[in-house]
Amino acid sequence: MKIRRYNLSLYIAGGIVLFLAALLFKPFALVGAGERGVIMRFGKVQNTILDEGIHPIVPIVTSVKTLSVRVQKTDLKADAASKDLQKISTDLAVNWNIDPAKANQVYQQIGDEEQIVTSILSPAISEVLKAATSKKTAEEIITKRTELKTEIDNSLKKRLEPYGVIVRDVSLINFGFSPEFSKAIEAKQIAEQEAKQAEFTVQKATQDAQAQINRAKGQAEAQRLQRLTLTPEILQQQAIEKWDGKFPTVMGGNGSLPLINITPPGQPGK
Repeated sequence: MKIRRYNLSLYIAGGIVLFLAALLFKPFALVGAGERGVIMRFGKVQNTILDEGIHPIVPIVTSVKTLSVRVQKTDLKADAASKDLQKISTDLAVNWNIDPAKANQVYQQIGDEEQIVTSILSPAISEVLKAATSKKTAEEIITKRTELKTEIDNSLKKRLEPYGVIVRDVSLINFGFSPEFSKAIEAKQIAEQEAKQAEFTVQKATQDAQAQINRAKGQAEAQRLQRLTLTPEILQQQAIEKWDGKFPTVMGGNGSLPLINITPPGQPGK
C-alpha cells in the first residue's frame, strides 16, 4: 500500500517537473491570428515562416519571434518645400503591413514593427514627399492635391517593396504654410470671388438690357403689324363693339342734340 502511494507521488512529482520544464523551456511556439513566426536557430534566422497556430520547437536550440502582418496606420509629420520655395509642413497617415511571405527577411534586415517605422518608413516618407512637392508650386499643391497624393503613393510603394513592406495607402491630412503665404492665398481667393461677383453683375445687367431691347422690338413689330391690318371696316366694327348705347351730342341754340351719322353704308357723307 505504501509502495503504491510512493509510486503515485513519484508520478505526480514527475508530472509537475515536466509541466514546469515545459513552461520554462517552451517546447512549442504559439503564433496568433494576424501574425507570422520567424524561426531562429541559435540566433540565426531560418527560411521557414510559421503560420498561425501551435508549432513544436526544440527548446534552447530554437526560438520564435512573432511579427504582426496586419495593416497598421502610422501618423507622421514631414517638412518640405514647393517649387516656388514655400515651406510646407505636412501631416500624413500611412497604412502599411509586413509582407507575410517575407516576414523572416524583414526581421533579419530591419527588425520589428517599431524599427520598421523609425528606420525605413519615416525616412522614406520624408524623401518621397520632398521629391513630389519640389515639382509643384504651393498653389498647385493645394489645387492638385489628388495628383500629388497619387504620386506619393506610387513612389512610396516602389521604395518600400524591396524591404518586404507593403504600402496600402497614404493620406495627406493637412498642409501648413507660412502665415504670410496663407494670408496671400486668402487675399487672392477674396479678390477672385469679388471679380466673379462683378462679372456676374455685368452679365446680369447686359441680359436685362437685352431683354428690354427685345421687348421694345416686339412691341414695335406688333404695332407695325397692327397698322397694316387695320381697315375702316375693322375700326368701325371695334367702335360698335365698344359703344355704350349713348349718342354723342352737339350744342345747338335750343340745347344739346344727339349727333347721328345717317349716311348709308357705301355712300359718302354729305
